[in-house]
Amino acid sequence: MRHVALFGAGRIGRIHGSNIAALPGVSLKYVCDPVGDAAAQLAAQLGAQVATPEQVFADPQVDVVAVGSPTDTHSDLIARAAAAKKHIFCEKPIDLSVPRAEACARAVKDAGIACMIGFQRRFDPTFNEAKERLARGEIGAPEMLVVTSRDPGAPPAHYLKGSGGIFRDMLIHDFDIFRWILCGDGDEAATLYATGSVLIDPEIAKVPDIDCSVVTIRTRRGRLAQINTSRRAAYGYDQRFEVLGSAGMLQCGNHRPSEVVQSDAHGVRADKPEHFFLQRYREAYRLEVTHFFECLQTGQPFRTTIEDGVAAQKLADAAAQSLESGKVVTL
Repeated sequence: MRHVALFGAGRIGRIHGSNIAALPGVSLKYVCDPVGDAAAQLAAQLGAQVATPEQVFADPQVDVVAVGSPTDTHSDLIARAAAAKKHIFCEKPIDLSVPRAEACARAVKDAGIACMIGFQRRFDPTFNEAKERLARGEIGAPEMLVVTSRDPGAPPAHYLKGSGGIFRDMLIHDFDIFRWILCGDGDEAATLYATGSVLIDPEIAKVPDIDCSVVTIRTRRGRLAQINTSRRAAYGYDQRFEVLGSAGMLQCGNHRPSEVVQSDAHGVRADKPEHFFLQRYREAYRLEVTHFFECLQTGQPFRTTIEDGVAAQKLADAAAQSLESGKVVTL
């Protein structure tokens, strides 16, 4: 039996907590959150107890911590969990600072414990099917990747002030997709160029941040990737990518509440894409925590490691540097 402490009783914490509590052979023992009412409500819902971090790290029965708390708490909790020899599942990113993220990776390695970073898109059934077909060589060698990632609306400016910027907050998932799809054979980014604008909300410029971006990456082997993102898509949560190979192409489209297409005298209509990430990646979140605990049991490697988290963070930093300088960044 694995005994788990969950940090974070907000939106993502509730998702992970519910999925963890539903797993056989796993007991969610504690919920930790500085907002006492939120912690108490989630703990009561999932049959857990409210605890402080000190209680969690001092409890020898707890062998796993799941981190779904705000970004600025991640690296400290990883370091404390490593020191206490507890395995870690942590939401992205590790930290907004690459040196601190690297320090966490070293702490995990030195402690000899397992740590998986929550890049849930790798567990999306549609995206994973494309990855498996790519690995089987069904479209030959991958050469180009185009990623489209658009939110249904921009978050408030007060959230963005602590987010680390669009590249570290939003595109870090897309940077991980780039590495997962184009760099599975050891290739890595060689150069990166990023540009962006504020086209949605003038308040975002005061953060300062941008709300639309385009990033172009060239790998060491000459493969190309283009990532286009926007904080606003009036038609729903737009999550697509296509990969062009030497013998064909793979395309991954949006998910919709239903696949019914209605045709009549007024036109042809279908449902808009799922509203946001909570709906679009519902199954991916369930599958990633299942994978985490299965790998703890079997000793198999995680699909997303803390090193993947550091690598994505480096790409996010390079994008921010490119945007600021207006120049191509060599990695």
